[in-house]
Amino acid sequence: MKRKVTLAAAALCLVALSAASAAAKDAWTSVRTKNFFLVGNASEKEIRLVATRFEQFRFVFSQLFPRANMASITPTTVVVFKSDSSYTPFKPLYNGKPQASIAGYFQPGEDVNYITLTSERQEENPFAVIFHEYSHLVINNNIADPPLWFNEGLAEYYSTFDVSDGDKKITLGAPVSNHVFLLREQFMPLESLLRVTESSPAYHERDKTGVFYAESWALVHYLLQGNGGQRVKQLGRFSELLAQGKPLEESFQQAFQTDFKTMERELRDYVKNTNYRAQVFTLDEPLVFDAEMTVAPLTEAEAQAYLGDLLLHTNRLDEAEARLKQSLALAPDTAQAHASLGMLKVREGKFAEAKDELRKAAAGNSQNYLAHFYYAYAMVHEDMGSNLGGSYILPDAAQTIRAELRKAIELNPSFVEPYYLLGVVAVITNREIDETARALAQALRVAPNRHDIGLLLADLKMRQKDWAGARAVLDPIAHSASAPAGERAQAQATLEEIKSVEEQIAQHGADSVTFSYGGERAGGGSPETPGAGETTTAAAVTKPTIRRRTNGEQVRATLARVECGAGQSAVFVFKAGERVLRLHAESMDRVEFMSYVPALAGAQLGCGARKPEDLVFVTFRRATDPKSKYDGELLAIDFVTPDIELEPEDKP
Repeated sequence: MKRKVTLAAAALCLVALSAASAAAKDAWTSVRTKNFFLVGNASEKEIRLVATRFEQFRFVFSQLFPRANMASITPTTVVVFKSDSSYTPFKPLYNGKPQASIAGYFQPGEDVNYITLTSERQEENPFAVIFHEYSHLVINNNIADPPLWFNEGLAEYYSTFDVSDGDKKITLGAPVSNHVFLLREQFMPLESLLRVTESSPAYHERDKTGVFYAESWALVHYLLQGNGGQRVKQLGRFSELLAQGKPLEESFQQAFQTDFKTMERELRDYVKNTNYRAQVFTLDEPLVFDAEMTVAPLTEAEAQAYLGDLLLHTNRLDEAEARLKQSLALAPDTAQAHASLGMLKVREGKFAEAKDELRKAAAGNSQNYLAHFYYAYAMVHEDMGSNLGGSYILPDAAQTIRAELRKAIELNPSFVEPYYLLGVVAVITNREIDETARALAQALRVAPNRHDIGLLLADLKMRQKDWAGARAVLDPIAHSASAPAGERAQAQATLEEIKSVEEQIAQHGADSVTFSYGGERAGGGSPETPGAGETTTAAAVTKPTIRRRTNGEQVRATLARVECGAGQSAVFVFKAGERVLRLHAESMDRVEFMSYVPALAGAQLGCGARKPEDLVFVTFRRATDPKSKYDGELLAIDFVTPDIELEPEDKP
């Protein structure tokens, strides 16, 4: 499902310290399977059971979709707590308090995903939400731009996965009672369902309880189970056509050999009969994975490092820092704690402190790919922030940054963030264009949905004067329903630019269009930009920019505070120079959030004061009533780094 911003609040330091003290008394264990890594204070037996369940789910998924790429782009760490009481300090917060009803959650991140749950028996099944989200990882890893109904419907279908009878009986597609009851009363036209995008109101339904999720689940259930399974192969063909980039309607008609209206009649009949049979498979041998598992004890320092990193990824910085410092107090050479503390300092904008921590992490464990990436990330932001507002990177720094990023890629080729940063460095320095373009093309094969990497690759191809190659990268982004509006607009504008350049070249020759890359320093050329007379036909890149939003007023500001109201409502307090803006959001689902700060991607947005305040571009609609207690309606927040600017207003 779409990554949503969850309202949370920082807990009191006293709670964090007391929780840390309690956790210190626990014995922590790590279990590594062929495909997963788990840590926890639950017993070894309980962690093994959780590990088995994950491997079973992955195995069944791979058997049903034998051509699927099951390799995870982003590594995932599973944290298994022994009890609900030990889990509570790490549950998502709402209005400053842990959400007691949560039995498990999935926390996505650009560098690592976290799955958390408790082994203590609960009324709510923690695996339902986890299997739902894990299904998304696999789907997005195999289809560049899956339609939302397919993505959500399949994830809901597999969320009911269960194993019983001595690990021999597999059950899939059990009825989801909430969906069954809702569909008796509500139903949207099938064509409308198929065309829902992330910007559609139907998609912004809280807790997956609305008609969009219910009908998406029912459609997938019908395609897999209806008509005696006659449409199963057609669904596989449909997913293949989508993966090839075929348009939705063409893929649907070619795969299912019918039109939308006919399929809608079939689905309505299926829903009306409420005959949702589950798929049941009985295996000859138990589905066990114990022999493939390796178990090792964790030191208290290592356990605190994992817990601190988990809190960092949920944007609870004070609590995270307390645990990470506790880890280093216990064992000063704990590489993961240095790496996580370094990224925490990056998020706070303290790049000198970040570099010191990350240098220790990289030196302390040369096999820690995250340490190498984070070290390079901190260097980029410190160098750009101290040199003319980010217009260049010093040559020595650029050399070290590239070396660290290449090491991170060597250690984990599926981790795509180093590729992205390599592209940023190449764009800024205008160096190593060919090598970086090859690296970005490799990254897109691993992560076809990373449109930001595609835009960087298109920029490099333009510098190579490979106009056809740039168009091939930009076309899917410009027509992607799932790409953020800003990225689509940027791709469309660049395609128009390429068209204009090619027309001019056709009329006047290749030498007729020139543009120098990079700015110049006072008193001479930039140390990492071409010398005088070195030109190219592509657009100049000086500072990173984002496209302006056109649906409201947009200003640079800092997010100072989030005041949570009833339900999903909130008031956001911004500082724009000497001006304070109080902007109201009736529902968090109606606000578009975009992060251009990798360290913040996937983090939860908490209630209360922001420490440190976040640098943003805020888009809002000004209040027309002079008596309004708010300055306007909040529409969007773009989290940015200090070097990022808005594109000029007169830019096409």
